Amino acid sequence: MTVLLNLFISFFKVGAFAFGGGMAMLPIIFQEVERYGMMSKTEFARLVALSQVTPGPVAVNAATYTGMIYSGIPGAVVATFGVALPSFAVIIIVMKFMEAFKQSKGLEGVLSGIRPATVGLIAAAFIYIAQTSIVDGEIFSMSFLKGFPHNIDIFSFCVFLATIVLAGKFKVGPIKLILLSGVCGALICGLAA
Repeated sequence: MTVLLNLFISFFKVGAFAFGGGMAMLPIIFQEVERYGMMSKTEFARLVALSQVTPGPVAVNAATYTGMIYSGIPGAVVATFGVALPSFAVIIIVMKFMEAFKQSKGLEGVLSGIRPATVGLIAAAFIYIAQTSIVDGEIFSMSFLKGFPHNIDIFSFCVFLATIVLAGKFKVGPIKLILLSGVCGALICGLAA
């Protein structure tokens, strides 16, 4: 029972205090799962990858996955309910008062403060994921700078750069990029085995 309560409280906090969508919630989710020892950094990187490629919101997918790993189906249900409940409550309240505060300077100020914090949370999510996916990777690691404290996974780094170029310069859509990256990973891992 304590495990389920911890899951609910952890993901309720994530749902209540993380603004900016799933990617912005990832650092907070990571802090919670790390605090309770729910999963390692590598498992968390896998969680992020699975949450991105499965249908639905990233935060809900991450909560469901974490709950399932940590406490089976009851954990998945409790964590998912915990992360979704604050959003439902806030939306109901906001809809009640939306008309009254539409022109509010205070609301405008709140939103102007939340926007840069959201960008910071997304940047933090990038750093957490990069640490386990690009730095100290598992496929083809090599330290190319003398005295550099980490190994760079060359394959992951190349996929990262290719994704930036394909998305930024050639406007390749995210679905195609995910599928292409998955195929490349399967081929490389198959060749390396």
